[in-house]
Parts: sequence; structure tokens; C-alpha cells
Amino acid sequence: MSFNLSDINPDWTLFLDRDGVINVEKNNDYIKTWSEFEFYNESIEALPLLAGLFNTIVITTNQKGVGRGLMEESELQKIHTNMSRTIHTIGGRIDHIFYCIEINDDSINRKPQTGMAHQAKNLFPNIQFEKSIMVGNRTSDMIFGRNAGMHTVFLATTHPEEIFPSPHIDFRFDHLLDFANAISK
Repeated sequence: MSFNLSDINPDWTLFLDRDGVINVEKNNDYIKTWSEFEFYNESIEALPLLAGLFNTIVITTNQKGVGRGLMEESELQKIHTNMSRTIHTIGGRIDHIFYCIEINDDSINRKPQTGMAHQAKNLFPNIQFEKSIMVGNRTSDMIFGRNAGMHTVFLATTHPEEIFPSPHIDFRFDHLLDFANAISK
């Protein structure tokens, strides 16, 4: 399923993971409040660029902290509201945020299963998975993308040891801004 970055046009859909892609991921912990949420400087620069390059931009994020009772779902929604508002303020956009709070790894909605991809397609019928890119920082993000028929971009923000080339990864970048710059050329 090889492709070139130059194939991307505004008909494409961008799927983004959240922690480790847009914001700094806490090591062995969860972002439980808005005050703990910290954007990567690179994502602040990248998100406005990406808004002009993709028809639809969605986040798909596993959020086990809610399912484990470490935070309330209302607090997760508050984090997402504030994050989306900030992204909009800087000229970016997120069209929708899909999240899975279930703790069972075999849940249809928990990445790498494709439930959130199908939720996105139901909400945005224009999505074509063969014209979609999943950007994430974990193997489960890459397998999620592959399982749904998407192209994949791995960001080495938190797991630089990830082996590349890999059958699950089309492209690898250090952070979201490197990806945005590569496709905006």
C-alpha cells in the first residue's frame, strides 16, 4: 500500500492520535486535567498548516484512564473542549474527537481495532480510508491505520526505538511539524 506524500490533496482525511502527537504524553500516567495538558510546540505550528491540507481532520484516542476510574469522562471532555478551542484560535481545526475509554484491549473501539475509524466514516461519509492517513506515536496507531486500510505516519516523539522500515509504517518523522512541512512542499 505504498504511496507518496505528493499524492495527498484536500480530498484526504487526517486521523491523529492525541497523546504523543499533539501534546506531551505523560510517562506511565494519564493526562487527567486541562492543567496537565501541554501542547508540543511543533504541533502548535503544524496544526494550522494541516488544516489547509486535509478535508477532514479527526482525533482517535484511547483513554483508559476514564475506564480505570482515574478520571471522570466529563474531565476528558473538558480537556478536549479546551484543546479544540486552542487549536481553533491558532488557525487549526479538529472536526471531531473520537475516544475509547474501555479497558479491554479487544474492544472494537480500542485501537488497534477499527471501531473509531468506522465511527468517523459514519459521521463523515466522505471519508475514504484509501485516501486517509493515520498519524501516531505507537505501534497500535499504525496497526489501527493498516487494519482500516489507511496509510500510516509514525512520529518518533515517545518511541524513537520503533523499527523502521516496518510493514505497518509508510513514513516516519520526528514530530508533527516535520510531517506537515513534508506534505506542504
